[in-house]
Amino acid sequence: MKKEITIGEFAKLMNVSVHQIRYFEEKGVLFPAYIDENQYRMYGINEMYRLAHILLLRKAGLSVQAIRDWSKEGTPDDMKRMLTQSVSNLEAEINRLSELSGLIGKVLDENERFTQKQTSFELIKRDQFVLNSWFETHVDTKLDARLLAQQGNALVDLFESDIHYIFEGDQRLQLCTETQDVEGDVLLPAGEYLTYQFSVDNEEELQEHYNTLQSFADQRSLHLTGARILVEKSYLSLFTQESIHYELLARVDCEGDPR
Repeated sequence: MKKEITIGEFAKLMNVSVHQIRYFEEKGVLFPAYIDENQYRMYGINEMYRLAHILLLRKAGLSVQAIRDWSKEGTPDDMKRMLTQSVSNLEAEINRLSELSGLIGKVLDENERFTQKQTSFELIKRDQFVLNSWFETHVDTKLDARLLAQQGNALVDLFESDIHYIFEGDQRLQLCTETQDVEGDVLLPAGEYLTYQFSVDNEEELQEHYNTLQSFADQRSLHLTGARILVEKSYLSLFTQESIHYELLARVDCEGDPR
C-alpha cells in the first residue's frame, strides 16, 4: 500500500479544500510528492508539513507571493523579519478595529440619547472645547458640493464626526471639525450652555429653530452670549435618512442671569 495519499484524502486530512491545494500549486508554493501512473497527485508527510507552514503563514498575514519568495532563498532572519512585520500589521489592524468599534458605539449612544430625551432643551456644563477651522463664509452663503470642493484638501472621515457651524455676530459663518489634537484653530470656552436638539428635512427650517432657542432663553430669562454653535450630527441620519440631526448651543452668561 502506498504511503502517500491522494489530493482528496490530503485535503480532508488537512481540513482544506481541494481547490485551495490546487491554488497553492498554481502559485508555486506547494507541489505533490509525485503524480502516479493514473495522473493522481500524491502527497506525503513532507507535503503535510509544507502545507501546515503555508497555512500558518497565511493566518499570520503573509501573502502567497511572500511565502513563495521566502521558500526559494529565504533565511531564518528573513522569516523573523516577516513575522515581526506581521505582528506590527496586526496591531495596527487591532487599533483600527478598536477605533471603528468606538465610532459605532458613539453612533448608537448618540442615537439613544437623541431619541430618549424627554425634552429637546437642556442646560449643561461644558469643558473647554477645541476645534479645527475648515473655512469661513458669509452666513447667507448657500453651501453646496462645489463650494466644499473648492476649499482644497479633502477632509478624511468628515461625516464620521460632528461638524460645527459657528455663527458670529458680524454675519460670519465658520465651519469647523473635531480634532483629537491638543491644539486647534477655534476654542470654545468652558461654561454653562443651553442646548437644543432637533431634526430637519431641509436647511430652510434652521432659522425657525434658531428663533425657538432664543424664545426659550427669553422665557426663562437666560442671557445668551457669544457665538451660536450649530452641531451637525450627520451620522445619525443613518437611522432616518430623510432628516439631518442637529444640536444648537449657546453659552449662558451666568453673571447676567437674574436667577
